[in-house]
Amino acid sequence: MKKGKLTPYLMVSPYLLHFSVFVAFPVIFSLVLVFHRWNIIAPMQWVGLQNFNHLINDRLFFRSLINTFIFLLIHIPLQIIVALALAEFLNQQIRLRAFFRAAYFLPVIISGVVVTIVWQQLYGFDSGLFNRLLTTVGLPKIGWLIDKRLAMSSIALMATWKNVGLYVVLFLVGLQSVPLHYYEAADMDGATHWQKFRYITIPSINPTIFMVVVLSTIGGFSLFIEPYIMTGGGPLNSTLSAVLYIYKQAFTYYHMGYAATLGFCFAAVIMLVIFIQKKFIEKD
Repeated sequence: MKKGKLTPYLMVSPYLLHFSVFVAFPVIFSLVLVFHRWNIIAPMQWVGLQNFNHLINDRLFFRSLINTFIFLLIHIPLQIIVALALAEFLNQQIRLRAFFRAAYFLPVIISGVVVTIVWQQLYGFDSGLFNRLLTTVGLPKIGWLIDKRLAMSSIALMATWKNVGLYVVLFLVGLQSVPLHYYEAADMDGATHWQKFRYITIPSINPTIFMVVVLSTIGGFSLFIEPYIMTGGGPLNSTLSAVLYIYKQAFTYYHMGYAATLGFCFAAVIMLVIFIQKKFIEKD
């Protein structure tokens, strides 16, 4: 083969190698595991569709899915509202605007483990800062992480604080792309700030909103570090996320085949949810 014809293949070979090792092989190997029982130590054992039969009757997995959807129902609206409000504020001509933009983005680049440990201390029942502030003003302590009714909401609040800076940046880009003459025409017609926001800003940044919703959904479905460190999935499995459950099946119980089955099922759920979101949110 001539050198000129070989050059394109050499150029794409790093990507092909990366794709083969880190994408294609894991997917194919996981697909093989779906039909086997394997605990890493013993040889694989063919079980056919037994893993799927186990999944259908696994109430704990469906509980973890429900927990994940509860997290999404809290996290996504809160994420969008807070990020859009902050972006609208930072899009104005205010003092120290660059400082505030950097400050809101700072938690995004901090390790998720570090942030989770810090918030775990803040949520502490006896010595946590939040409960100490409550007792200072005469209010009772709150079981942020030990009350099954509040644990997932507490995690969602922390996750919003951790990730809001990224979506503020995305919304800022969207807001700055809205043509100014739209607002000037609305001012001439006597439109209020809310009317301009509702009828100009929101429709104009609809693609950005869709992107934020999708990214928040994917991030929410990958919920793992927060419940793993803060609650271990408790209390009473109220914060057991789907990813945490798959992790436990694979690396605590060594049910590799069943964990692979759960993973493919969970991926199908994610794709279905994003497809539905696309139908309801994205507009031409």
